[in-house]
Amino acid sequence: MTVKKFESEFEIEEKIEVLFPLFSAEGEKLWVPGWSYIPVTGGEKMHEDYMFMTSNHAYATTNAIWLVKKYEPERYFVQFYKVEPEDKIAVITVSCASISSMRSKVTVEYKYVALSDKGRDFIADHGQNDFETFIGQWKTLLETHFGKA
Repeated sequence: MTVKKFESEFEIEEKIEVLFPLFSAEGEKLWVPGWSYIPVTGGEKMHEDYMFMTSNHAYATTNAIWLVKKYEPERYFVQFYKVEPEDKIAVITVSCASISSMRSKVTVEYKYVALSDKGRDFIADHGQNDFETFIGQWKTLLETHFGKA
């Protein structure tokens, strides 16, 4: 079994209460260009066991099924399973911490598990530098969304 884990963090000038909801299926529509999703379990409100689907985007090589594994908004913590059938599974964890009333830290972790040669090739071809670039794009997009870029 091929498994690889990446972690990165960044700080952003925004209240944690405003920032954290953007890390949801509906919230990402506000800051990720081209983001769209199809709710599977209905509705837009995030909760544990919420399921949705997305088309190819951001390191996805196939359409993906997302399941909310843990959702603890009071702790500013969310964890997803992102399943790309016959390719790979990612366990994605996003947690936010308040640094001050107007500054927050975002920590993002992706743990990839290969399901096939295609998934193993993806994992082998992507390193920490690629992940840092990917998460750096999150920061840039969020700063643009908040008018701070």
